Amino acid sequence: MRALAHIATTLLIICFGLHLGACNHAEQALDVEAVYTPRYAQGFEIAREKSSGAHLLIVKNPWQGAEQVEFHIALDRTPIHNFKGQRVGEPAQRIVAMSSSYVAMLDAIGCSDRIAGISGTRFITTPSVRQAIERGEVCEVGHDTNLDFERIKSLRTDLVLLYGVAGEAKSVTNKLEELAIPYIYIGDYVESEPLGKAEWAVALAWLCGCPERGEEFFRGVEQRYNAIRERKYCSAYRPKVMLNLPYRDTWFMPSTKSYAVRLIEDAGGEYIYPQNSSSSSTPISLEEALLLAGEADFWLNLGQISTLDELRNAVPRFAEVEAVRQRRIYNNNRRTSRSGGSDFWESGAVRPDVILQDLVKILHFEAPTDSLYYYKRIE
Repeated sequence: MRALAHIATTLLIICFGLHLGACNHAEQALDVEAVYTPRYAQGFEIAREKSSGAHLLIVKNPWQGAEQVEFHIALDRTPIHNFKGQRVGEPAQRIVAMSSSYVAMLDAIGCSDRIAGISGTRFITTPSVRQAIERGEVCEVGHDTNLDFERIKSLRTDLVLLYGVAGEAKSVTNKLEELAIPYIYIGDYVESEPLGKAEWAVALAWLCGCPERGEEFFRGVEQRYNAIRERKYCSAYRPKVMLNLPYRDTWFMPSTKSYAVRLIEDAGGEYIYPQNSSSSSTPISLEEALLLAGEADFWLNLGQISTLDELRNAVPRFAEVEAVRQRRIYNNNRRTSRSGGSDFWESGAVRPDVILQDLVKILHFEAPTDSLYYYKRIE
């Protein structure tokens, strides 16, 4: 059972890389004009319905494998003729978040105090929200389709931010509609551009009635990210990078279009497996993975591994590759809670600039462990 969205995302994207069946969600045709067109994100836009002037958040294909799927949510009370989407009616004040990345987005735009419920409270790492959970001000609401709808209703929830994996969870959305609780799917996890993932903070800011905060926050992230990416030393030396660990007896190699690979390339690294240019991860044998690891200068993103002994026990045949001998192994689990929550998948969703800075230090400086934020050297 998925305890938190970032755990499911890791399993889905890094391990399985499955093509999920498309699921169409029909919405009525609306005559709209763009109000905010994302520069990097592919999964949302803010629009104005021309005849009424009402503002809408339009979410597109918010889960992997979705095609021609749209959800509409009206952002004010302005009547829209024959509108069949969701309606917040006014800025959301009591929010239930089904993913830790949504918690980080709300915190980034100064709206974490609006969180009333979370799926997987024990995994949350954001300090202000962690404290609110401990004080009993933020409640656990359940996981996946096993939600505590009575609790969600008792929280006076006026918006649920849903997380989709294989398609629309009709048992959930039907019940929310029955309870007259608005909802919208957030598709940040399917964005391949690091800045596209972070740009979803703008969408949440519109839902909270403070679009200027979202745009200001995102401009800062964008400027810092691009400044780091454009530094000259990032292109002078391009070390080869191996990723991940095997799942059972198969190693899943991400696509060159994936989030992790985009970050490596923007940090001036070279992905070890450019053969996979598809839209999902591809499986390779342990023998092929061993050959790739032997050619790599660095090895990153090793799941729950924290020590060299754990790595040797997990993949003993890989203990003598050059990256291991040279101690060029780094994992993104430096900021992990006692319950197993990963801040990399939480605040990292909206701080790709900090992740990129870590990767630049690793690939070009061989940075001391204590200078990194999300990553740490495996010793």
